Amino acid sequence: MVNLEWYRTFKSVYKNGNFSLAAKELFISQPAVSQQIAMLEAHVGYKLFNRKSKGVDPTEYAKLLNNLIIEALDRLENVENGFRAKAVSTNRLISVGISQHLFSSIGSALLSKFDYIDFSFHENDMLFELVDTKKLNFAVVTKKYDTFDTVQEKLGEIKQIIIGSPDIDVAEVKSKIKAKDFTEVEHWLNKQKWYSHDSGIPHIKLFWLYVFNKKRPSMIPNYIVPSEYEMLEALSKNTGISVVWNCNAKAFIQDKKVQKIWDSKQMPGTEVFLMSGKNDTLSAAFEIIATELKKALE
Repeated sequence: MVNLEWYRTFKSVYKNGNFSLAAKELFISQPAVSQQIAMLEAHVGYKLFNRKSKGVDPTEYAKLLNNLIIEALDRLENVENGFRAKAVSTNRLISVGISQHLFSSIGSALLSKFDYIDFSFHENDMLFELVDTKKLNFAVVTKKYDTFDTVQEKLGEIKQIIIGSPDIDVAEVKSKIKAKDFTEVEHWLNKQKWYSHDSGIPHIKLFWLYVFNKKRPSMIPNYIVPSEYEMLEALSKNTGISVVWNCNAKAFIQDKKVQKIWDSKQMPGTEVFLMSGKNDTLSAAFEIIATELKKALE
């Protein structure tokens, strides 16, 4: 019975004109190449290569055999490579880095598409470093990096908004927002109980900078919960307000667990990117991840 590997080895020897180069290309030993060619010669009943001082020359029968099999072999290898790429993308272990605060709303969308994922939580610069040093296959970042060694694709945009627990009466502050009475709006916000995922209140500071043109808010957080998703869970069952990513708050707002207080036009959107190292074996997985995360950010 014919062995496909004999023909694959024949193709490599024919192309390279050398057993050693064929062995390197196929990641097998030179004796293995010689053995497979000998077995193919025994199978077809003809000598295929004549040895010379540096390499080998194909015989006339080898030239005929090459013409007969090359198209079919190339087609079969393309099918095999496509199947392998698909299998790699779904069945192998891949590593994905993402901010802890975006995992539940974005990263979890990948769980139904892959059998094995090793997630790790880091922020932008560390995620870039891990991808750049090939310690991570993929990373979801909110910052674009100027580099030739990585592939980056925009997934969408997210934005910071102010939300509150369902029990808060927001009629007064919404009327002040509509009237653009931002002094009174800030005064109302300062009187509330505040939740944050970080004692440095980075989201709140950015909101105050863009919306109120102030570098430092006057309030301090009452409660600090180090995961934004868990913070939203806690807020939905208690009383208070917070600045959060709109993608994280979306399901909570739809389920009426929290209410949106202010989506300010002064607050810019933040672009989200998928990043990976340049690696053709991961390209199929990259496409699947990008497609799923774009859906999650719609």
